Amino acid sequence: MLGSWFPERIAVVSLDGKPVNLIDRPITKAFLMGKPVTEKMYYIRKDGHKIPVSVNASPIVIQGKPWGAIEIFRDITFEQEVDRMKSEFISLASHQLRTPLSAIKTYAHMLVDGYLGEVNEGQKKSLNTIVHSSNRMNELINTLLNITRIESGTIDITLQALRLDVVLQEVLNELSFLAATKKIDLQLSTAGKGSLNLKTDALIIKEVFANLISNAIKYTPDEGEVDIIVTPRGQDILVEVRDSGWGIPKHAHDQVFSKFFRAQNIVKRETTGTGLGLYLVRGLLELLGGDVWFTSSESKGTSFFCTLPRVTRRRRRPKEARADNKKAGL
Repeated sequence: MLGSWFPERIAVVSLDGKPVNLIDRPITKAFLMGKPVTEKMYYIRKDGHKIPVSVNASPIVIQGKPWGAIEIFRDITFEQEVDRMKSEFISLASHQLRTPLSAIKTYAHMLVDGYLGEVNEGQKKSLNTIVHSSNRMNELINTLLNITRIESGTIDITLQALRLDVVLQEVLNELSFLAATKKIDLQLSTAGKGSLNLKTDALIIKEVFANLISNAIKYTPDEGEVDIIVTPRGQDILVEVRDSGWGIPKHAHDQVFSKFFRAQNIVKRETTGTGLGLYLVRGLLELLGGDVWFTSSESKGTSFFCTLPRVTRRRRRPKEARADNKKAGL
């Protein structure tokens, strides 16, 4: 209706179905902050139907002060449906790939170990390449499955009491060989005093820091340093993963957590990698109620910072998703 305050005429909910307060609407943020805001959310029609939209709000600034704001929204129903279909395809394809991949890995190991007859050194070298490649493929499949579960909201959180430093030490033990091959000094330390106890999902925590620390090792030159600093705080714990590596160019900072993104300075030096690890890290931390960000300068190293709440709020999956996973054997 002409002359009405726009946010009061159109109801809005976030992508996870929660009502959006007036102060959190893009047009309000743009007006108050004096800079453009872009977000995705649902507009609700009078009949209750939800329309997914991408909203761009820009302030009208006169003599350095915001006097109003303009909001443009775009219906992204089609894009969401395409994303859903892609996720379903990736999930299905990944599940189907697991069986033949397991067979390849098993028989390659049997050949290397001599169970099917002796092999010469040249053949053993080729077989080890097959085993290494199948391991990489298996890691990629697991990453893709985790991403589709995050995006579809079908990951269960299993809460348990744990000490974060103990979990981190387990991760370091698993990655110690990788660090040793590059003569990288891998250190875990605690800054300040306070409890390191959490009530959260241990497997998800391990997945997050295995990705961050392995990245730090891979993208640091030989004889470099990787430090993990844990700082207990009031309602959460801060973890910094700091490396002396090649760093991330400033122009690439906005894309670091995007799917399949790898900075050009890294691609030239490290050809392996999918560009999915940091996207997965951010999704898993958001699932636990945490956050992740970084600081980096090219050729001077990178620090990734993560916050973890003392107690993760359990999130239940929809019944339909749980039933689908049960049928799929998840």
